[in-house]
Amino acid sequence: MDKVKEIVAEIDAGKPKPIYFLMGEEPYYIDKISKYIADNVLTEDEKGFNQMVLYGRDTAVDEVIANAKRFPMMAEHQVIIVKEAQDLSRTIENLTAYVEHPQPTTVLVICYKYKKLDKRKKLYKAVQKNGELFESKKLYENQVAEWIRRTLGSKNYKISPKACMLLVEFLGTDLGKINNELTKLTLVVPSSTEITPELIEQHIGISKDFNNFELKKAIGERNVGKASRIIDYFAQNPKDNPFVVTVTLLNTFFTQLLQYHGLKDHSPGNVAKVLGVNPYFVKEYTVAARNYPMKRVSGIISSLRELDLKSKGVGANNLAQSELLKELLTEII
Repeated sequence: MDKVKEIVAEIDAGKPKPIYFLMGEEPYYIDKISKYIADNVLTEDEKGFNQMVLYGRDTAVDEVIANAKRFPMMAEHQVIIVKEAQDLSRTIENLTAYVEHPQPTTVLVICYKYKKLDKRKKLYKAVQKNGELFESKKLYENQVAEWIRRTLGSKNYKISPKACMLLVEFLGTDLGKINNELTKLTLVVPSSTEITPELIEQHIGISKDFNNFELKKAIGERNVGKASRIIDYFAQNPKDNPFVVTVTLLNTFFTQLLQYHGLKDHSPGNVAKVLGVNPYFVKEYTVAARNYPMKRVSGIISSLRELDLKSKGVGANNLAQSELLKELLTEII
């Protein structure tokens, strides 16, 4: 985020660099930065003659270089954006000679998604020296919740920890997908509002009562009735609640619970830090630890791994999701 702010600041100051090589596994920031450059380096009048978008699958490195060497027309800069540049990965090193001596009036933006340059190669070093090399890394699941809070906070919204976890569970770590849903929320929910599970259910369609988050909590509390109701709901809606997601989340939960049992310091701050969870959820681990001794937790983790294999057809003949879910609940509780 800090690097993104630096890039935005230099664009706003009218001091763009001649090369922006945007690479990495998370496409959200690559799209965000390239769009900001496209929108803000040139005026609307200047864009007609001085802004060009190329696509990796339809162009070649030599063509990119030829366009980059042109001079702008009646403007201080020209902007060339190469989208899907990862399609040029086999010949991308041919860009080195240009990057070593870039045209100072050109702003060349390379959108190299899902890949990274080899740090040992000349192109990597040349971009570092003469331009901006930005790596957009995929966020871990425990980092996405904080990203959601910051994103909403910048728009004058708050979000409850439970609502945040619902979004992460349902949408995963795809920041573009999450941002689209947050945008929808902010269009219909007044600013200064706290986003709650109820608002998420109303406007995004994620059930606040029947989800993996609530199942994990019910299992931790050994609330058989509630867990059974959620399992039944999952069985009736298998496409929206894939078994692999459920078993993965529960495996993570019980693995963290095993860590909890091994801690000497069970203070909320230490537990949150070691397990990588929001302090709001520490109580769930305290409750679950009373209900599941360490030896039992180890057995549950083993059972969850076997069920995961069964769901993939190993050692079982295409068991229905409803049968897998019932076996899961039986093995745990």
